[in-house]
Amino acid sequence: MKALFSLFISIFVFSVTSVSIVIAQVSITANATAEVIKALTAKEESQLNFGRFSPETQGGKVILTPDGVRTAQGTVILGNGAHNAASFYITGEYDATFSVSLPSGPALLTNILNSKTMQVSDWQSYPAPGIGVGKLNGGEMKVQIGAVLTVGTMTENPVGIYAGIYAITFVYN
Repeated sequence: MKALFSLFISIFVFSVTSVSIVIAQVSITANATAEVIKALTAKEESQLNFGRFSPETQGGKVILTPDGVRTAQGTVILGNGAHNAASFYITGEYDATFSVSLPSGPALLTNILNSKTMQVSDWQSYPAPGIGVGKLNGGEMKVQIGAVLTVGTMTENPVGIYAGIYAITFVYN
């Protein structure tokens, strides 16, 4: 029995050493690809313009939808003249999808004569912001932006032209 056990151990040790000495190796040539696509571009076609209005005694809000509809809240009286939602012409890869990121916070419009400010917030877009919101049918698409302008009293926001900037991001999905 001892001899059988010794034989078994010898065979086991020989097979483990033999297996560890055997080296298996294979080489293969594989393929890699890459494709460069058109850059995503955005051009401002029309500026966000809340138009002419008077805040009157208590102020309020001027609401401008992405399709250009303007309404007022509070004591704000809308005047005649041009107003429009912002619009951006987006170009890029044919049928690619992209997303829109609107400002995460408010933007300020400042009166160039006296530094008084009004706040723009509640950003909206068409198509709506998020992932996969737009498809570049034929490699192009128009995106429209609306927002809400908060207006103070005539003392807080005296007569004048108010201007400011904001950032919107367009990115391929």
